[in-house]
Amino acid sequence: LLLGVSGTSVEKNITLDSATRIELSCRLDSEYSHLKSLQVTWKRGNETIRHINKTENSWSIQLRILDNSKLGSYSCVLQGEEEISAVFHLQVPKIEGKEKPIVSYEGDTVVMICKTFGYTPIAWTWYVTNGSEQIAVNDSLLADKYVIDRISANVTHLKILKLTKEDEGVYWCEAAFELGKSIGKLKLKVLSLMVPLKPFLAIVAEVVILVTIVFLYEMYLKKKEKCA
Repeated sequence: LLLGVSGTSVEKNITLDSATRIELSCRLDSEYSHLKSLQVTWKRGNETIRHINKTENSWSIQLRILDNSKLGSYSCVLQGEEEISAVFHLQVPKIEGKEKPIVSYEGDTVVMICKTFGYTPIAWTWYVTNGSEQIAVNDSLLADKYVIDRISANVTHLKILKLTKEDEGVYWCEAAFELGKSIGKLKLKVLSLMVPLKPFLAIVAEVVILVTIVFLYEMYLKKKEKCA
C-alpha cells in the first residue's frame, strides 16, 4: 500500500522456501487517487519488467519462482507530479544463530545451535573456517570430536567434545531449501583454564608479598633490639 508521500519507499521482505507462483502488487491509497498521469515501472534490480496488470489505482506482476535465479529485489515506481516506490525482497528463510561469541574452556564440551522458524530445510550442513576456506564438519570420521544432532526438522546442534585452542574459530551452519541455501555464522572462543585463575593468582601473589614484607620488617625490628 503506497501512501502517496513523495520520495518515500516502502519495503517488504517475502520469504520463500520452495517453487511457487507469486503476485506482487502496489496499490495507491484511495486518499491519493487524485494523482494523475502516473507512469508505473516494475523492475527487478535495475532491469525493467514490462508486463503490468492494472486495476483501479493498483499495479501488479505475476511471477513463477522456480529457482534462486528469480529471487532478489523487485520494485514498482510511480512517477508523476511525485515519485513513490515500493521494494519487495524475495529471499530464502534466514537462519537464527547466536550473535554473540560462544565462550568456553579447554577440555569442556560446547553445543552450537542453528534453527529456522516456520520452514523446514531439506538438509543441514556444518562448516568450520580453516584459514580462507570452509571445511565441512564430518562427525562420522571424527566421532570423538564432533556430534551433529538434528533435534527436529528445523533445528540442528553441533557438539564439540574435549575443546582445545585449535577448535577456536568461526563455524557456519547451512540450511538447504528447494530455492537455495541460507547460512548462519557462529564464533567460538576457547579460553585456557588459567584465565579464571589469574585474578586468584594475582591476589595470592599480593598476599605473599605483603606477608614477606611484614616478616622482613619484624626480623629487622628484632635485630635492632638485639643490637640495642
